[in-house]
Amino acid sequence: MSCDIGLWGLAVMGQNFALNMAEHGFTVAVGNRSYAKVEATVARAKAEGDLPIVGTDGPEEFCSKLQKPRKIVILVQAGKPVDETIEKLSEYLEEGDVIVDGGNEWYPNTIRRSEDLVKKGIYFVGMGISGGEEGARKGPSLMPGGPKEAYDLLEPIIVKCAAQVGDEACTGYLGPVGSGNYVKMVHNGIEYGDMQLIAEVYDIIRKVVGMSNHDISKLFEEWNKGELESFLIEITSKILSKDDDLTGEGQVVDYVLDKTGMKGTGRWTVQEAAEQSVAAPTIAASLDTRYISGRKDERVAASKILEGPTEIPAIDKKQVLDDLQAALYCSKVASYAQGLGIIKAASDKNGWDVDLSLCARMWRGGCIIRAQLLSKIQNAMTEDKSLANLLVDPTFSSEINARQMAWRRIVTLAVASGIACPALSASLMYYDQYRRESLPANLVQAQRDFFGGHTYERIDREGTFHSAWTDAHKDIGDLSGRTAGEI
Repeated sequence: MSCDIGLWGLAVMGQNFALNMAEHGFTVAVGNRSYAKVEATVARAKAEGDLPIVGTDGPEEFCSKLQKPRKIVILVQAGKPVDETIEKLSEYLEEGDVIVDGGNEWYPNTIRRSEDLVKKGIYFVGMGISGGEEGARKGPSLMPGGPKEAYDLLEPIIVKCAAQVGDEACTGYLGPVGSGNYVKMVHNGIEYGDMQLIAEVYDIIRKVVGMSNHDISKLFEEWNKGELESFLIEITSKILSKDDDLTGEGQVVDYVLDKTGMKGTGRWTVQEAAEQSVAAPTIAASLDTRYISGRKDERVAASKILEGPTEIPAIDKKQVLDDLQAALYCSKVASYAQGLGIIKAASDKNGWDVDLSLCARMWRGGCIIRAQLLSKIQNAMTEDKSLANLLVDPTFSSEINARQMAWRRIVTLAVASGIACPALSASLMYYDQYRRESLPANLVQAQRDFFGGHTYERIDREGTFHSAWTDAHKDIGDLSGRTAGEI
């Protein structure tokens, strides 16, 4: 049998994505290092409607089953396993064939692999896939970046298999190789921020408002019917209502150890924000919080030494809950603004020409950060392709202006109550810095000039200047080279 596409790597995501493609009418050859997983996938395809999955034993047989030009998606662990898989498969491939890496890969690795494969005439595409196990099976968000010729070969398949919102598929051509992995990386960074924002709101509700898990669950369920509607709000409601099966007492969430794991994409996003000179404080705060959560033993010891407020301020419950809803919404907008800013900076630097409205469209369905909010983000980026920042879009600026005092009340309440809210407060500080015409950066630059002769610009005239701040400061001569090396 001649297969439309091949999928190599049959862990949970790979197996489910293979079944997704088969269910949409494509005949899929499957391969894996362990043949047992091939057999399991074929058996599952049979059980789920006799789907057209063809099992193969080894790279040679796998490649031989594919129509030319061959199209192969690999879903294996990032790093060395990807290189090893490409090496094994490319031995049996020809000019014009396409390899797609669907894993969470550091984008320079994708560019390197593409440069190696292009020498053999093989196209290489890095395609971010978001949606987890369920999304891979029922329709994920697919974020491909690579040669346009390769995308055109893949498009009929991925458009059908991606999540669908209305009449739009949550996929599209992002740009040259590297862009797909980059957009997926930032997606994950936004995901980090979104999860942390929700966790902080949950913490304030239980610690300050004093609501039970089941009552918070109902609140989140209600929020999920309005402007905060999203996958993460939805699952948070379900998590909070899940009773503990092991003890028969309370909810599972209260037995989960407060240490958050991570795979590295959030760290990459923060590194890239620094590399692109783009502020991303919400995402950075969420990453820092994961680091601190990992120091559980230190925190237990510190809790016996360090003190916080002894009294929680008196509150109006309804007011606080309304304010929390507004603060969460504003913070989410700020987080998306930061993520899209990172993508835009990298796109401009690398000449990718990534369409930010397409990013929003891709994220509207199938993926972890899917949310009602993204429809408005897509509209904003479509209406003004040169929009400097999501915060200054007329719709979002009007909404945030109306909610900003509620946002401030929540951060103030958290601080007064001794409850850490690093992502909520970082989001507000991002907003407050961005909205100000004048910042105290003038003093920082003057300090740099004082101790290092780094010069400064003036607000009343053109040119570069240096001051002899004290009698000890001497003339430093030509100023033209004093800013060399600045980023």
